[in-house]
Amino acid sequence: MLKNLAKAAMGAAMTAAMTVTLAGPASALDVKLEEVASGLQHPLLLVSPPGDDRRFIIEQIGTIKVLQPDGKMSTFLDVKEMIIPLVPEFDERGLLGLAFHPDFKNNGLFYISYSITLHGSPNLANLLFFNHKNVIAERRVSKADPNKADKGYSRVISTIDWPQFNHNGHWIGFGPDGMLYASMGDGGYANDYGLGHNPVTGNGQDLGSKMGKILRIDVNDADGYAIPKDNPFVGNEDALDEIWAYGFRNPWRCSFDMGGNNDLICADVGQNKYEEVDVVKKGGNYGWRVKEGTHCFDYQAPNDEPASCNGKDMIDPVLEYNNCSANAEGCLGTSITGGYVYRGAHKAWDGLYFFGDWSKNFVFKDGQLFAAKMTGDKWSMEQLNVTNMPGWNSYVLSFGQDSKGEIYVMATDLTGPVPGGPAGGLDKIYKIVP
Repeated sequence: MLKNLAKAAMGAAMTAAMTVTLAGPASALDVKLEEVASGLQHPLLLVSPPGDDRRFIIEQIGTIKVLQPDGKMSTFLDVKEMIIPLVPEFDERGLLGLAFHPDFKNNGLFYISYSITLHGSPNLANLLFFNHKNVIAERRVSKADPNKADKGYSRVISTIDWPQFNHNGHWIGFGPDGMLYASMGDGGYANDYGLGHNPVTGNGQDLGSKMGKILRIDVNDADGYAIPKDNPFVGNEDALDEIWAYGFRNPWRCSFDMGGNNDLICADVGQNKYEEVDVVKKGGNYGWRVKEGTHCFDYQAPNDEPASCNGKDMIDPVLEYNNCSANAEGCLGTSITGGYVYRGAHKAWDGLYFFGDWSKNFVFKDGQLFAAKMTGDKWSMEQLNVTNMPGWNSYVLSFGQDSKGEIYVMATDLTGPVPGGPAGGLDKIYKIVP
């Protein structure tokens, strides 16, 4: 969805008829989809506070809904007046992330990430050449009503000028260490090149840029924003202290495993040929724009695969599959959507990573749902067979997980000139069940 429909809007002419066959899913996992919410407008996340049975849903248009255990839903927070006006047909900006503080039960703090206009920028060049700002802000719950946010409190902790409308990333989440992590796309357009990109290395490989990175910050500091002393580039004059890992194109949805080793797992949307899943390690370089998946990449010839990756030390993804844009043979989608490791009540699924792809087709909806078995450095994957809805093929927007480890998928059937835009108010959330 959001993460790479620019491929359709800008890039159909950029793809070529090259094919590389990768092994697809060897089998199918039978599941059912249980509808838990409807009438939504581009839901992009479902998450629960620690130990809380409520499920909070963000809508791209700027609202957060709270879904009670009995199924009743109400508005928790409305920030539509704060975010940049969205293009109904298709937009990658908006309300993009939500994370609850680990001590939310006591301090009531939560964090949101969203896009705003460039008004107030002190730099005239930014007003002329940049598209918007991406913000991370601290908010808190109303003392009068636990199902309402305090409208009078907001503290901005991060603001980044963004050159293009797309590749924002901006998933946020707390790790088991209590630090706040944030995913950042490469700044937009295509090939990590052009306006707002480092022309020599691209933003993904530029350690002086926050774009194309996973950031890690401490919001528990007295000043509300501090650099953890154990961040990998602290003390390196050539790198930003906030950087935890780098070399990402557009990490669209990350998550921490609730069990196991509490791994940070991100799905990184590819350019034309490969989609990938990464297990993110401290200080790791995940390749972009030198690599796309496990393959060397040339930003000036994105459908070629150079023989050399210039000798850089880069970490391969644990999973990749062919993108249908320029790798049609054996392809599985056009824009990967990251999910979660299952830690719910169905023990046979324990440790499976559920994720998906927006659609195999830009013109007709053909959303894909997958499960991956986590086995060392290389994972295996299988498609989900929705037994109670044969032929289910909605566009996959995002995934969610509640405090009990159950997993949800957010989907839309909205179609249009560029399908899947933040409009309509007919989108649904399903719980994935046996």
